[in-house]
Amino acid sequence: MNELHMQRAAAIKAARDLVDGAKAAARELTTEEVTTIEQKMTEVATLDKQIKGRALVDSVMSQATVEDEPEDEGKGTNAKSLGEHFAKSVGPDGFGRLKTISGYTVSAPEFTGGAKAATDPLLTTQFPNLNPLVTQIDPNPVRAFRPGPVVADLLGSGALGGNTNAVTYFLEGTLEGDFAFVAEGGQKPQVHLTDYTPQTDALRKVAAWWDNSDEMVEDLPFMVSEINNRGLYRLSMFEEAALLSGAGTGSTIKGLLNRSGIQTEAAADAADNADALFRSLTKVQTATGLTADGIVINPLDYQKLRLARDANDQYFGGGYFAGQYGNGGVPMQPPLWGLRTVVTAAVAQGTALVGAFQQAATVYRKGGVRVESTNSDLGKFTSNIITTRIEERIALAVRVPSAVVKVTLL
Repeated sequence: MNELHMQRAAAIKAARDLVDGAKAAARELTTEEVTTIEQKMTEVATLDKQIKGRALVDSVMSQATVEDEPEDEGKGTNAKSLGEHFAKSVGPDGFGRLKTISGYTVSAPEFTGGAKAATDPLLTTQFPNLNPLVTQIDPNPVRAFRPGPVVADLLGSGALGGNTNAVTYFLEGTLEGDFAFVAEGGQKPQVHLTDYTPQTDALRKVAAWWDNSDEMVEDLPFMVSEINNRGLYRLSMFEEAALLSGAGTGSTIKGLLNRSGIQTEAAADAADNADALFRSLTKVQTATGLTADGIVINPLDYQKLRLARDANDQYFGGGYFAGQYGNGGVPMQPPLWGLRTVVTAAVAQGTALVGAFQQAATVYRKGGVRVESTNSDLGKFTSNIITTRIEERIALAVRVPSAVVKVTLL
């Protein structure tokens, strides 16, 4: 500030000396002297503006909490533009001080290009602090890997209504006695079935909940929808795992793999895997009279079968450009032994399921899937929190356990 006042005083003195010299000589000012005096007065006006700007900054500083910082040299030099004049008037620390006034934040992109010629273009790269501020929101989240549920699609389906909360069915007993040829008037043999065994599978509830704020629902509805959809997906995958390997203890359902009465088959070695699957088809038919309608196999186990080749180095399931020996197109996922083959990580590697699934087991549901929301839970109304709950009630009835075969692959 003192330097500005000194420059102002020097300019006024220079102009006054010219006037006093003309008076002392009793003459008029020359043209050159008039021009010089005008330049000095213009300089005084410029310095007055700079002094006024510094006074404004000093006034802000007196109200701010930021400690004073040393002034930069050269603030009194002529500015190249109005914008630079303002920046020099405020000073490099002026924006930081203005930030503390009335809770407002003042910011300016940093200009790194220096003085620009009239023919030089302005580029966004000269404003590095501006680039992160200019963005567009894509409301479509990039979804993580989500394998689809498949086991429930293989099984039969049913619904329970009224006040029922379980399903009871009867497993047929063994046949005692048999038919025989008899002579005329001879005694006929008696046959009968042993007692039917009742089996009851109760409905079990699968549920979860989560919270969203009012602002989340109002400002980011696409994200809330994504969360809800993810909840439905997680419910279906939890159900998938339970239908396969549920323990059947407590409030859980008993899955297919844990049912007593299912058959087993094992491959002797890796080369025997395909044969073991076919032997399982035969076991279903010979034990129950039913025809197997599907195979559930892990992707890694299926890959071994899909890439198997014969003695001529031809893929059994077709190559990567054409079918076997160049015939036909490439089947993307050819079925094993002509049955519907479900390739899914829902079943563990090294284990496969073969069965007459539609007739062997039924998934019962009551009420369907329910998705409900409320803000009246505990103190959430006063906190603007919305609680969403998703749940379903299911039961798994395995009517013919021997129509399902657990296959151990190598």
